[in-house]
Amino acid sequence: MGGLVGAGLVGLLLGHGLWGGMMGFGGFLGFLLQIALLVFAARWLIRLFRSPSPSLAGVGAGMFARTQPAGFGSAGSAGRAPQPPLALAPSDYQTFEQSLQDIQAAWTAQDVKALSAMVTPEMLDVFAEQLADQTSRGVRNEVRDVRLLQGDLAQAWAESGREYATLAMRFSMIDVTRDRSGRVVDGSPTEPVSATELWTFVRVPGGRWILSGIQQAR
Repeated sequence: MGGLVGAGLVGLLLGHGLWGGMMGFGGFLGFLLQIALLVFAARWLIRLFRSPSPSLAGVGAGMFARTQPAGFGSAGSAGRAPQPPLALAPSDYQTFEQSLQDIQAAWTAQDVKALSAMVTPEMLDVFAEQLADQTSRGVRNEVRDVRLLQGDLAQAWAESGREYATLAMRFSMIDVTRDRSGRVVDGSPTEPVSATELWTFVRVPGGRWILSGIQQAR
């Protein structure tokens, strides 16, 4: 508006009236109308072509944890908007434990086919990209001796015909990366490290839980 008002003042000084610099008051309103139409059209196109993407962060080395049902408590909503609560059975926690163990083994073995049966397509793309990056650099990441230090159920809810469960896990592990000769290039084969991550699982009602997201806890 600073530029438009400036043009009007120039018109006034030249004797054309306050809005003479914009070809008269009616011309100025038409100009504003064109701008408004362009803005509305741009917003409509953005909403039309915008596609949702998975919220993923912190996926990579050091992301696997061994969990056990007895170690889980309650950690609250994990920053999500309130959703209808979902009750979990002990068998659900046992499934999470088994899934985490199987995903850990598949990651270390670089077995994309095995991972595809345990994670969503979006997560599989992330895993496959990172494994391909390891292969390209001639290295291999190994995660072993994982110990759950603390596990909490952050939230379990139902939404849009799906059921979700997010678990906050603090764990220690041996996280080491080696080159093709077996030489350690990152991490330690003897000194454990610790991490805290949020794992989210999804399923259709009555179906099998699969991993849909990993996020580093802040």
